[in-house]
Amino acid sequence: MLQLLAKIILWLRGGSLKLLTIALLILLVWGTLSPVGTLIWWADEGVQLLGLKSNPKITSVTPNNTTSKSSQLSCYIVFLPGVGDFSANQLTSGEEIFLKSLIAEHPNCIAVSDVFPYSAANESLGGKRVLAPLWEFANRAQGWLAVSNVIIKIRNLWRFAISADPRYGPIYNQGIATAIIDRMNAQQPIPEKPLQVVMVGTSGGVQVALGAADYLKRNLKAEISIVSLGGVFAGTNGFTASDRVYHLHGEFDWVENIGAIVFPSRWPWTVGSPFNQARLQNRYGVASSGAHAHDGAKGYFGENLASKGVTYVDLTLQAVNQLPIWSAK
Repeated sequence: MLQLLAKIILWLRGGSLKLLTIALLILLVWGTLSPVGTLIWWADEGVQLLGLKSNPKITSVTPNNTTSKSSQLSCYIVFLPGVGDFSANQLTSGEEIFLKSLIAEHPNCIAVSDVFPYSAANESLGGKRVLAPLWEFANRAQGWLAVSNVIIKIRNLWRFAISADPRYGPIYNQGIATAIIDRMNAQQPIPEKPLQVVMVGTSGGVQVALGAADYLKRNLKAEISIVSLGGVFAGTNGFTASDRVYHLHGEFDWVENIGAIVFPSRWPWTVGSPFNQARLQNRYGVASSGAHAHDGAKGYFGENLASKGVTYVDLTLQAVNQLPIWSAK
């Protein structure tokens, strides 16, 4: 199958018109079928969440002893990556530095980084999927074939769109919220006392975080804060349920502007939208994170030097640590 895929890509390389035509066809088919996976998940798991199964499946969770903390635990930091992500445990070295440093700065918090925000079932692209070989090929391709990685981004962009869709979003977002609670409990059993849940997202991960906020608020005794690092998001989901939302943007990140353009709920004159209501009530704030691009070596988790002795991920850490959400630590 991989050899056939390589031959097809070589054929496509011969003409940009063929590539564009086939890409548009793929986008149309993908856009039509992308909600199917979410509906299948709901048919299997959603009725269990509603208590309609006579024998609900019980998942045994073993706490991660390597991250076990004492009773001082009062905060979970949930990290939701961008649309280029392949699996629930595929952090870049810059993302790992960011999370480890954030936990070191806030010892009352524990990190949750194994939620895949582009699957309602929290199933990585390399899991038991029909197209798993395709995703594996695109993820591992090198040289000029590495351009095939764009199909992962296209696939995840459709899930981002489902999260923002008022028809399928409620189902999809409930699945993500369920996965978040499950992985929180796996890292450290969730205590009964009031908690702080800080969801840190980048790119499309911010939309998914906002989508999950409503369901987290209903099921947890928690204060919900969302930190957007160059996020692209609509102005409907999550702004009512979240206590605070902060959007940090890089000076050279043009991608993060897309959400404010394509989603009418974020236009200034739609004053009744949850986004604008949160903005007017000072529950939404915007700040510059520094000289970041949207991704890459100069992105929010880039390890290149932004200035003498300071990397781009250092700039991100500084901006996040200055937010008032940590006042409760």
